[in-house]
Amino acid sequence: MSQLFASLFTPFRRRAAVVAGAALFMAFAAAPGLPVASADTPVPEDTPLSLRRTVEEAVDNVKPALVRIQAVTIRYRDGRAQRFLSSGSGVIVSPEGHVVTNHHVAAHAARLTCTLTTKEELDATLVGTDPMTDIAVLKLENEDGREFPYAEFGDSSAMRVGDEVLAMGSPMALSQSVTLGIISNTEMIIPRIARGELTLDGENVGALVRWIGHDAEIHRGNSGGPLVNLDGEIIGINEIQMALGGAIPGNLAKEVADELIERGEVKRSWLGIQVQPLLRHGPHETGVLISGAFKDSPAEEAGFQSGDVLIELAGESVEVRFDEEIPLFNQLAADLPIGEQVTAVVIRGEEEVELEITPTEREPARPEQRELRAWGLTGRDISYIMARELQRDHQDGVFVTSVRSGGPAGEAQPSLSSDDIIIAVNRVSVDNLEELVNITNMIMEDSEETAEALVNFERNGEEHLTVVELGERVIDQPGREVRRAWLPVETQVLTRRIREQLDRPDLSGFRITRVLPETTAEEAGLEIGDMILAVDEQRLTATQPEDYEELPSLIRQYREGDEVELTVLRDEEEVTVTAELQLSPRPAREMMRYEDPNFEFTVRDITYMDRVGRNWDLDQDGVLVEEVRSGSWADLGDLSTRDLIVNVNDEPIADVEDLQQVMENIEAEESETVIIQVRRGIGMRFLEIEPQWEEEAV
Repeated sequence: MSQLFASLFTPFRRRAAVVAGAALFMAFAAAPGLPVASADTPVPEDTPLSLRRTVEEAVDNVKPALVRIQAVTIRYRDGRAQRFLSSGSGVIVSPEGHVVTNHHVAAHAARLTCTLTTKEELDATLVGTDPMTDIAVLKLENEDGREFPYAEFGDSSAMRVGDEVLAMGSPMALSQSVTLGIISNTEMIIPRIARGELTLDGENVGALVRWIGHDAEIHRGNSGGPLVNLDGEIIGINEIQMALGGAIPGNLAKEVADELIERGEVKRSWLGIQVQPLLRHGPHETGVLISGAFKDSPAEEAGFQSGDVLIELAGESVEVRFDEEIPLFNQLAADLPIGEQVTAVVIRGEEEVELEITPTEREPARPEQRELRAWGLTGRDISYIMARELQRDHQDGVFVTSVRSGGPAGEAQPSLSSDDIIIAVNRVSVDNLEELVNITNMIMEDSEETAEALVNFERNGEEHLTVVELGERVIDQPGREVRRAWLPVETQVLTRRIREQLDRPDLSGFRITRVLPETTAEEAGLEIGDMILAVDEQRLTATQPEDYEELPSLIRQYREGDEVELTVLRDEEEVTVTAELQLSPRPAREMMRYEDPNFEFTVRDITYMDRVGRNWDLDQDGVLVEEVRSGSWADLGDLSTRDLIVNVNDEPIADVEDLQQVMENIEAEESETVIIQVRRGIGMRFLEIEPQWEEEAV
């Protein structure tokens, strides 16, 4: 299995977490296995009594330190930052409230909440995260300065195959639980047959991690929970399910967590060499095979060549004959002092050659993404390895990760698309994402709504030009149609089959299906079931469903306030009913609309027919939700289409104008909580939304 040197840049892949061709899942998506035992009954009843007592003591040591993590996770796709609820597990490792969990649980969270075993919920902040080992550290909110119960790390290197272990966490977001198993493998890797690797934010987790394989069941939500020995010590952090459960060794997890707590980040050295185990039939019995060196890397500058066999690095002997030894070598390389020259000894041909190499600091494989709302796209800076994979000799520009359909970038001709690289705007070069943000702000400062921008971008090595109309388009309010005379009833055509069942094949006209309340039709005494046969003695001829417009068309020829004499068949007798005509109510398409750009939902004023159709009071106020974008704050807060918003943050909402004013005040004040009261079905609900204003997109 060819692997990159660690400090290793895994070759850039345009995906977040993938294992090609492998039955591998993160523990938050682990496949089912054995039944889960609860924390109160962690082992089967037939377990020997001595083991039961040992297990119970180990559980008692760690259980108070377990936390269930609820995260509002941000994913960048379809040109937007979308938010979703997810869950995982963690363990408190310090009295100050530091929590160790997985990177994939917490790294991209806009909000983190931890539930303790006492059922208490506390907000948490992200201290730091490391995608290469899939470890993250949180800090529990601790305003009262209390000490939290915590668990301690044991020595994971002392664990042996066959040792009993406990997997603890919150599978399926349930209360904390425990499962019992044994260690099956102390140096588990993703095998070559899987033809893939576990990548997080472009980083190959298997480059540094050899998992502790075990058969204690883990489920979706167990990610980040501790693997515990029978002394009640943490010897691993559960992460994956690949036939066996896989835990990041506790010694590695503790080393990373300590650095995150101290510095907020993990710094590693980078050499830029690609390595693989020695060939089975090659001439060498020790060392690691150099398969290549990246251009302009420390390794290339030092003179490393493809085919060299590295036998010593910084005074340490190197031996990599098997895939399982690659992570150990990568850990050695990643721990070299950044900026300090070290000696490497390689075998080249028949000779030993000494090379002097100076490691540099390793940069992220995939820089953070950001939403640019004025563009309708998401993008990121270009890392060194991304540039090489894109066949570029520099890192200038902004890499487009997704484009919103119908947004400014998506509507341009030609449109921008994922994997394009923006290199200039209005003839000003763009070196990175921050520059693009600044240029966008300058363009939009001089514009009330939208502004055109000339954009140079690269696609598949070619440079193109396009014009993007930047800015968020305001909803065009509909024009008003001429209102006509209206008979306030709803009807159906007297079709042939209806007439036959009524034994009145001679009839033609309309049957009243609803008399609208508090209207002139109700005052005139029209009733459901009345059959309108004529208007002012003009007989109606409708006999087919497609004739449904005959009566409304005839009525529209009159004026508001005119009286008409309707010939009505009621209880087998023809009677004359005089009804005054009203102006037709305004349809939904004419109602004022508002789209909130921060919470990403669209509403409109309600119509008379909305009130009637839903059996609301005719003086019912509010605005009707027409659209809620997937992954928006509104979606996260459970706002749904067809909800009627009647109150926001204790402000009554009568119409769109009221709501727009309230939402603009909320944005100006950056309210921490937004409480929306909605009428849903036959009941009322209060929805609570907690936006993150500091993440507001450009």
